[in-house]
Amino acid sequence: MKHEIRYKPSFAVVFVTLEPGESITAEAGAMTSMDARISMKTHFSGGFFSGLLKKFFGGESLFVNTFTNPTQERLQLVLTQSTIGDIACIDLRGNGICFQPGAYIAHTPGVNMGLGWAGFSSLFAGEGLFKLQLSGTGQVFFGAYGGLTQKRINGEFIVDSGHLVAYEPNIKMSLGLAGGLFGSVTSGEGIINRLSGSGVIYLQSRSIDGLIRFLRPKIF
Repeated sequence: MKHEIRYKPSFAVVFVTLEPGESITAEAGAMTSMDARISMKTHFSGGFFSGLLKKFFGGESLFVNTFTNPTQERLQLVLTQSTIGDIACIDLRGNGICFQPGAYIAHTPGVNMGLGWAGFSSLFAGEGLFKLQLSGTGQVFFGAYGGLTQKRINGEFIVDSGHLVAYEPNIKMSLGLAGGLFGSVTSGEGIINRLSGSGVIYLQSRSIDGLIRFLRPKIF
């Protein structure tokens, strides 16, 4: 399977070329266009009960779509995300990756989609009680609001709430205040994510919460 991510970094879109018999699974609503001969099958995201948990506690869609090329010719599928920003692809080789709500776009066969306990700190940060975790062997596509930055951490690292996109499963996350109660309120930083461990994280340059705070006084 070949793919090309075009229009980076602001309006990224994934162009997927499906060889005969190949398939890819994508988040509901991720498809923007496709060859008419591609077949699409809709099913629960990770099973019925797992899909319900992802929907109501993890901020993900209840369904995913699997696109398959049943012909003997190459066919093209175009996938994107709902927010404006960059898209990246991770090659999993027996390892795993955890996503914040809304980041996941698609994955190839060989990758398993599951749900892990994120903790009450994640809930208070507005990220949900559960985290979407993908593991196995294959490719995973995910997106961000704004630009994407890959960073390897070793020890503790602080990320403002709403800017963490993805992280390796061995990294732990807890909530904290940016600078004490008074400093957190007056600085405008508020709640932060305190990450600890060793591994790779992905950050987005903008946050949806920041956009909402900017627009609210102009609308209401």
